[in-house]
Amino acid sequence: MTISSDRLITNFYTSPIGKKIITGITGLGLSLFVLFHLVANLTLFSGSKAYNRLAHFLDSLGILLYVVEFTLLGLAIFHIVVGVTIRFNTIKARPVGYSQLKSIGEPSKQSISSRSMLITGVILLGFLALHLSTFKFGTYYSTVIDGVEMRDLSGLVIEKFHHPIYAFGYAGVMVMLGLHLRHGIWSAWQSIGVLNSKISPVVYAIALVLAILIAIGFIILPLAIYFNFIAG
Repeated sequence: MTISSDRLITNFYTSPIGKKIITGITGLGLSLFVLFHLVANLTLFSGSKAYNRLAHFLDSLGILLYVVEFTLLGLAIFHIVVGVTIRFNTIKARPVGYSQLKSIGEPSKQSISSRSMLITGVILLGFLALHLSTFKFGTYYSTVIDGVEMRDLSGLVIEKFHHPIYAFGYAGVMVMLGLHLRHGIWSAWQSIGVLNSKISPVVYAIALVLAILIAIGFIILPLAIYFNFIAG
């Protein structure tokens, strides 16, 4: 008997293994976006002109940029929804939690990062909505660079990060991002089945280093602006 492709997709999505693979793949895709966004942010250290030129180039992509943005937004929402479903199914299967959470030994990857994945994920999704409303859809300042009129996005970023709520609030959420990535990067590779007993500890260590570097990379920009190391 032949099973239709729709049925196969449904069976894959509803299976525990399928959900883990989905969160792994979508998580890795979002991690790549995070790295790109970090590099774009750090461009501001090269000056407002370089930052505004990059933003103007991205805007010039037009419909392609919107396709990428909507795809990323869809991935983020899908990633969270599937992650929440996995968590709720786990709770449903074991309604009475352990009285004390602790590692069962060296193979275990239980940590504050792994146990807070749902919380940090929801916080990051809420932050994304606020971030978009503040910067992408925020106040439009205009500037002229080399005879070309464009949005002065650097002016808006610097203005916002001179407010302590934005600067330190952003930094705090980036700590949450680091926690999420610390377990998420390793877990994603594990979920898609490419790790073994030899590779897993190496990837686990790499995930820790990457998470720390990414979090620091995002944190230094708002703090540098707030403490006037970057001027408008």
